[in-house]
Amino acid sequence: MAVIQFIKGINETVIADVSLTRSKDGSTGTATFRFNNPDILKSVMQEKGDITGMYLKDDEGELVTRDVSAKFVNGKPQAITSIYIIKSPQEWDRFMRFMERYANKNQLSFTKAK
Repeated sequence: MAVIQFIKGINETVIADVSLTRSKDGSTGTATFRFNNPDILKSVMQEKGDITGMYLKDDEGELVTRDVSAKFVNGKPQAITSIYIIKSPQEWDRFMRFMERYANKNQLSFTKAK
């Protein structure tokens, strides 16, 4: 199991585009998640509650970030961007275990920057 939620208990079915950066020494990094037209922005979701963060859930537990923003076009929400900050080599390893599960579940692949 590896899911992303913006409201606890409601899995996001739109697959994120994820960009990773890592410090030269490998100890810290950031993961930027971009969702185009995610389920959570649909009008039927308004009654489900407010977006309180992005929750990365898997068999090991939950990773959380509160850095979530929406992009609006002509007054309508179109996308969500969320940034997860990785502060240690242990956090990096844990995040990568989540991403491996998420990638396997959603048939994603990794492309290294040139």
